[in-house]
Amino acid sequence: MEENINNRIKRVVLIGAESTGKTELAEFLARQFKTATVPEYARGYIEQLDRKYTYEDVLHIANKQLELETIFSKNANHILFYDTYLIIIKIWLKLVFNKLPDWIDKRIRNSSIDLFLLCNNDIPWISDPVRENGGVMRDKLFEMYKEELIHYGLNYKIVDGQGELRYKKAHQIVKDFFKQN
Repeated sequence: MEENINNRIKRVVLIGAESTGKTELAEFLARQFKTATVPEYARGYIEQLDRKYTYEDVLHIANKQLELETIFSKNANHILFYDTYLIIIKIWLKLVFNKLPDWIDKRIRNSSIDLFLLCNNDIPWISDPVRENGGVMRDKLFEMYKEELIHYGLNYKIVDGQGELRYKKAHQIVKDFFKQN
């Protein structure tokens, strides 16, 4: 029975470079649609390390992110929002370590995600101890995420604008998408 309920949940992922408002946008959308958000595990994990992260750390993050998806899907009403997804981890592994386990690609290929909201880089980048990719790299990452979405044939829409406009656009995109599907 539980599996059938989870299969009916619509899934929306916020994806984009660092400091593009994914967390705030995911939380905003979850409040608007009165549902749950799968939080990002990576930030908290990396912040507590007293060393540089490793390939194994990023694989651990990927597995924990999948566990969180299972946990938070039980709290979702009709839509589940994700603050991050395996595509971000895939690009991270390729850029930093130049290697990727096969299971990540397979998992993305068999994705049950209905819609990706690709956050544009049109809001200011805010530096912090965990962020690594400001400047030109941020634009490169945006393009890499977009290419991955196209490569896998996944539904996506670009979210842009600043402040309240960004939130309203994202909300409208989700409403319109699910009216059609």
